[in-house]
Amino acid sequence: MFNEVYDVIVVGGGHAGSEAAAAAANMGSKTLLITMNLQNIAQMSCNPAMGGIAKGQIVREIDALGGYSGIVSDTSAIQFKMLNKSKGPAMWSPRVQSDRMRFAEDWRILLEQTRNLDFYQDMVSELVMDKGRVSGVKTSLGIEVKAKTVVLTNGTFLNGLIHIGDKNFGGGRAGEKAATGITEQLVSLGFESGRMKTGTPPRVDGRSLDYSKMSEQPGDDKPEKFSYLDTTKPLANQRSCHMTYTSELVHDLLREGFDRSPMFNGRIKSLGPRYCPSIEDKINRFADKDRHQLFVEPEGWNTVEVYVNGFSTSLPEDVQFKAMRSVSGFENVKFFRPGYAIEYDYFPPTQLMHTLETKLVEGLFFAGQINGTTGYEEAASQGLMAGINAALKVQERESFILKRSEAYIGVLIDDLITKGTEEPYRMFTSRAEYRTLLRQDNADFRLTPKGYDLGLASEKRLKRMEEKREESQKFVQFFRDTSVTPEEANPVLESKGSATVKQQGKMFKLFARPNIDIDDVRKFKAVEDYITDNNLDREVIEQAEIQVKYSGYIDKEKNNADKLSRLENIKIPANFDYSKLKSMSFEAREKLNKIQPVTISQASRVSGVSPSDISVLLVFMGR
Repeated sequence: MFNEVYDVIVVGGGHAGSEAAAAAANMGSKTLLITMNLQNIAQMSCNPAMGGIAKGQIVREIDALGGYSGIVSDTSAIQFKMLNKSKGPAMWSPRVQSDRMRFAEDWRILLEQTRNLDFYQDMVSELVMDKGRVSGVKTSLGIEVKAKTVVLTNGTFLNGLIHIGDKNFGGGRAGEKAATGITEQLVSLGFESGRMKTGTPPRVDGRSLDYSKMSEQPGDDKPEKFSYLDTTKPLANQRSCHMTYTSELVHDLLREGFDRSPMFNGRIKSLGPRYCPSIEDKINRFADKDRHQLFVEPEGWNTVEVYVNGFSTSLPEDVQFKAMRSVSGFENVKFFRPGYAIEYDYFPPTQLMHTLETKLVEGLFFAGQINGTTGYEEAASQGLMAGINAALKVQERESFILKRSEAYIGVLIDDLITKGTEEPYRMFTSRAEYRTLLRQDNADFRLTPKGYDLGLASEKRLKRMEEKREESQKFVQFFRDTSVTPEEANPVLESKGSATVKQQGKMFKLFARPNIDIDDVRKFKAVEDYITDNNLDREVIEQAEIQVKYSGYIDKEKNNADKLSRLENIKIPANFDYSKLKSMSFEAREKLNKIQPVTISQASRVSGVSPSDISVLLVFMGR
């Protein structure tokens, strides 16, 4: 294998690396996945869960394109919840609690069954360069492997430093060594690097907890699943999570150790994730709160190990233990391991193109935490896109870029390369201006045809999506065409406190009322007969309901997206020199010269660039 020239080498076997390797190999590229420990492929280093607010939409998008994260989330799930169901469908977000060991095992099995994919266990310490472009990698054992493209997905391993109280040691994850050499080489090549921090809570023995003092958090009564494929059925049995709270006493005990905290004594200088702060951060930032939620999450079907979500910390282990024993239900807790913080190198993502290829080195791609993001889902989606574009580059095909109006993945990558990030970036629904279009329920409609064209999504997957779309469109048309009499409609309307009708009218109008749902209209005989006669499944019924109830919002967002796409189509010449546009503000010229946006639309999203700066640019380009 060492004499071969690979199309794509993927460095790192986390969520980004796994998706990158699978995508490139499935697209027909000869691919090599090199990772420091093949036993830890797709390891859930932090919480044992996939999805959540906006992250669930990303997993659905990965699945629709033909990635593996949704499939593995289903096969390893122990609980399913659709979050935000009380809000509109743009906010619905699927989430699964996963069996940590089964998740990694299922990923490993899927990758081993993937054609064109080889594996090798070693640390990559150096990139091999040839006339300004990457031509392979060199490992710590001195082995050189040639490649046409390289995807770096190093996670938290680049010069990783683990902190527990006043102790620190090199490592990329508990029990695993850090990766060295690559940061220094990339800096010598002209890349800008920085440091970031993340953390993880203690893992505890579930047998030592008193769940009677906590509130149970069961899964959904009718659980769904992530993947649009029939790889597995929805869960028949589920494991519950539990919830408890910290208290003033817990906070006081934690404060006693603040002088030994690397976060407060200056030992940790980098920024941690704003939206997943450590417990000491929460106590400090939200001093007015006398308690914080803790979610007690089982790590699998057959293990007693428990993840204490909300208690992320780098305090000394004796402080962690003493404080946790004062949490309700944790009075007799036994630790499997303490929480810790980890600092690692990252590279500001403004140094990338939309394809995730670096601007400085041709053929070199970055994906995941190396780009300053946090979260399995964000990493996996970047890995998928980097793997796709590395394969396309080798195959001399047009690159694949998702617009902000097409996918949360498009929002994520555009945010990263246009705005950069000073702290670990996490996706939220609020970051997407087209969230009514980018729902979790329609990711297959949006992206499966694209995945099929790439060679990732199968014909079976495409056909299934087309049937679902056709059936839901016919069901919506049924509501537009079918009338209902006042005698049939009014009892249903009265039961929901909705205004009654005096004459016969189309069902579509009644169904579109905010307080009328599918269960209400199924009381009309014609509706129930249509569902039964056409054997409609839950996905089709749900899709039709959303199309009826939110048609106005959806049409409005489509119009806005169409208007903005005109600016997306106005290309800016490569390596454009903004310094010559003297009418533009100095800040705008400086930022635009650094980012080098590809279109007018992207230029308008660069922080520090005003509408008047864009007007100057449009005038210069003859618009």
